[in-house]
Amino acid sequence: MNTGVKITAFAAALAATFGTAYGVGKGVGPVGGTPEKGHGGHAAAAPAKPEAEGGGHAGHGEEAGAASAPAAGGLQVSDGGYTLALDTPTPPVGASTLKFSIKDAGGRKVTAFTTEHGKELHFIVASRDLTVFRHLHPVKGADGTWTVQADLPAAGGYKAFADFKPAVKDAKGVTLGIDLSVPGAFTPRPLPPVAPTADVDGYQVRLGGTLDPGKAGELRLTVTKAGKPVKDLEPYLGAYGHLVALRDGDLAYLHVHPNEGGPGPDVSFTATAPSAGTYRLFLDFQHEGKVRTAAFTVRAGAAQPAAPAAPTAAPTAAPSATHDAGGHSHG
Repeated sequence: MNTGVKITAFAAALAATFGTAYGVGKGVGPVGGTPEKGHGGHAAAAPAKPEAEGGGHAGHGEEAGAASAPAAGGLQVSDGGYTLALDTPTPPVGASTLKFSIKDAGGRKVTAFTTEHGKELHFIVASRDLTVFRHLHPVKGADGTWTVQADLPAAGGYKAFADFKPAVKDAKGVTLGIDLSVPGAFTPRPLPPVAPTADVDGYQVRLGGTLDPGKAGELRLTVTKAGKPVKDLEPYLGAYGHLVALRDGDLAYLHVHPNEGGPGPDVSFTATAPSAGTYRLFLDFQHEGKVRTAAFTVRAGAAQPAAPAAPTAAPTAAPSATHDAGGHSHG
């Protein structure tokens, strides 16, 4: 069907963070360029236009320059009077239980949140080298302690993000970030190369559009299977797709906004990068009852190659920007 659920955007504060704009633009080719050395947001694409958000949307419009782009998000453990407190900062390799809470300015655990995209809080864990990504769904206890199962496949540094909106009058959305470490011998993996397609579980996702610093642009992701467009994507958390972008080097969290469309094969977002540099994009989409994640490495501020023609038959092998699969946990 061509009509779907109407969603509200995650958080007004995140919109202000990256100065995004609404509307479906024209895909002008896959995001590309040469990635920088080194390593290191969240949105949902739905068929109905999202409701307007409050808060200062600095840097809106394509004429906004990079100098006007607001500061990056998810870099602080405390912001807006709220703090992310992690009870399990050193989980073991493999399956583990993570516990955390959101505390207010008085040190009290927050228990009331506004539901956004079907959840009161969205929790994301990514490895510092951006090769592992987990979009998790924790469960809140009566005292405000959140618990979730996570699979962290290798030792090393990770960063956790809590994306939420307190259930208080005039509250804005907040994204907080905190480090955690998995003990053990650690060998960082290289950032996957820039590529226009990603393959996951027999699906191919093609990335088109632009990610520019200080300038709104469209990111359009097209899902195919065996060379055929997937036209029956299923709503996941009230939307046909969710996109998170993390900046290589500091893992700044980029919040991107959904455009109209669905139920496939195209899933479209509008985003503004806070700076030039390399980013890792993670698209969650659901089909045939299973959520899958396609990952891409992109370069903001680099010249973009022309868009290759869309496949009309089974696609030939193409370089893929994959990451550690799985990525979803439901408590």
